[in-house]
Amino acid sequence: MNKHLLKGSASASARPIERKNDNGGGNRATGSESKNAIENFMHAFEEFKQANDDRLSQIEKIGTADILSEEKTERINAVLDKFEDVNQKATMAEKNAKALKELQENFDALETAIKRSPTGNTETKQDRVNDWARAVVAHHIIGAANLSENQRKAIEDVEQEWKALNVGTSSAGGHLAPAEFVREIIKAETLLSPVRSLARVRQTANRSVEIPKRTGQFAAQWVAEHGSKSETTGLTYGLEEVPTHEFYALIDISNQMLEDSAFNMQAEISEESSEQFSVAEGTAFVTGDGIGKPEGFMTNSNVGETNQGEAADLTDGDGLLELKHAIKTAYARNASWVMNRTTIGKVRRLKDGSGNYLWIPGVAQGAPNTIDGDPYVEMPDMPDVGAGLYPIAYGDFRRAYTWVDRVTMEMLRDPYTQATSGNVRFIMRKRVGGQVVLPEAIQKLKISA
Repeated sequence: MNKHLLKGSASASARPIERKNDNGGGNRATGSESKNAIENFMHAFEEFKQANDDRLSQIEKIGTADILSEEKTERINAVLDKFEDVNQKATMAEKNAKALKELQENFDALETAIKRSPTGNTETKQDRVNDWARAVVAHHIIGAANLSENQRKAIEDVEQEWKALNVGTSSAGGHLAPAEFVREIIKAETLLSPVRSLARVRQTANRSVEIPKRTGQFAAQWVAEHGSKSETTGLTYGLEEVPTHEFYALIDISNQMLEDSAFNMQAEISEESSEQFSVAEGTAFVTGDGIGKPEGFMTNSNVGETNQGEAADLTDGDGLLELKHAIKTAYARNASWVMNRTTIGKVRRLKDGSGNYLWIPGVAQGAPNTIDGDPYVEMPDMPDVGAGLYPIAYGDFRRAYTWVDRVTMEMLRDPYTQATSGNVRFIMRKRVGGQVVLPEAIQKLKISA
């Protein structure tokens, strides 16, 4: 495998972005970096297919693949994984203007820092360093009395600098050189399942939503020219009710923290609460039991399943094709795959019965990557591949699932309840609901136990 390929693919975003004058007085990143990244991605995919083909060939011939082939395939697979974030944003039609602006600001700051770098007499500094180094060695071998004038001066200069004001000792000037406080909090990425981008979302001003639903159909009947006609019974209707549920976050903050913090703590906890509410919504969308919370599409007993026939692992691409064709054609037109990131890596290895890879890169055409032509959405709350588990689902989630917003996030500031403790209590709450309303539009894949 081309070693430069892996290096280039894995670090495409780390190379300096080429710049050119935009004839307006400013600098902007050109498109050549994106083009190179896409080319590296496509080359990496070709390398991946070759490595995986070799691995599958070994398994077919001797029943197992050697360690080197496995490691090679995993290594390139990890490179392709680095592009998944970009793909998910394309799939969800998200704009990355904020990240682009921050990147531009970083480049501008770097250019400013470079322009301000001191350009002293390098040769003179090097001479001083050489004198000091020779003096240290000579001091140890022949003693201080036998040092040359330049060597003695070099040692004396270092001693004087050591005794001078320094930032390491508070009383010697350390108080005058404070550390820079960055008004930005380092936060790890929070994983959440994107319920609102898949399900049908509606607002309500009531405690629940009732949706009329056809529950039965009649059958048309043939009749002879003079035959009698009787009623075709069977057409029935019902109501699908989606109740709303409440969830909350409660945080106590001291008055002094609110007064003295360098951050707007009320805005900070509001942002944190919004993020955690999104996490809870995504989990309920996938695995909620419907008791005091929304119902998950994976827990609905009427959602169909396809058994892929392989014990404890995902090795057969035909299982995914069976899953895809298990739903009606009308649902397949707007269907999406959902799975977690680990499962995506396994699906990338799969082929159909004709030897074609199911995972198809679309980034080169500016489109999302697909699995057998259909987009996929990374869903962290989906289970991993394992015996008896359901790691993949497929279907038209917008028709199958309805999400209801009753109360968007509201914040209650309570300065009284914790007043004797010097705290202010913040209570955030939301009311939402959600459940499967058309289970036949979704199918899930089961790994054989």
